[in-house]
Amino acid sequence: MRDFIERIPELADRPIPDRGRLLLVAGAVLLVVAIFLPLWQIHLVAPQYQEGLDLYIYSHKLEAGNGGQDLVEINNLNHYIGMQPLQEEDFTEMRFIPFLLGGFSLLALRAAFFGTLKSAIDTLVLFVYFGAFSLWRFYYRLYTYAHNLDPQAPMDIDPFTPILIGWKQIANFTQYSFPREGSALLLGAVLCFGGAIWMGVRQDTSSSEVEPAPEATAA
Repeated sequence: MRDFIERIPELADRPIPDRGRLLLVAGAVLLVVAIFLPLWQIHLVAPQYQEGLDLYIYSHKLEAGNGGQDLVEINNLNHYIGMQPLQEEDFTEMRFIPFLLGGFSLLALRAAFFGTLKSAIDTLVLFVYFGAFSLWRFYYRLYTYAHNLDPQAPMDIDPFTPILIGWKQIANFTQYSFPREGSALLLGAVLCFGGAIWMGVRQDTSSSEVEPAPEATAA
């Protein structure tokens, strides 16, 4: 392990095999496709809403079920308990996230073009950081919406935090929250980038384990 750590600067410039480059290209494609698919879904069920209310979160927009009527119903319920209405224009991050995903796609294509471990590692590390920050931002949004309640609201309810993944009982509502196809593609891109890096490292490790054949000596 120590030898491997000491060789990291040298490994950074090592080439990635062609199959690894194809994985980088595949990851770039997944990032672009994810822009047009829902990343997350929030589903609310209550006795008065047996079929449930659906909110789909994309990288660039909010989309509600029932032709958009579900968002109207959700905002009416939010007003009743003192939450701010959900409005797409308030989510300023949606203005630049699609461009960031496009930028990461270009980084992945750049890594495939140069074909070095360093370029692939840079792409993966930056994208993982972006993904972690985005999840934190999503959680923070949920937290602030449900903690900054209007004290003059018709219904008095204690501040709460909607669930990020899973289900949770909130008054007479059951909230379900789970990732959708877009998030699956983003995870697939991470696996593609990681796989390309593993191939590059594995190729170098395998080649270093091959010892040169002993030279023949004259009898």
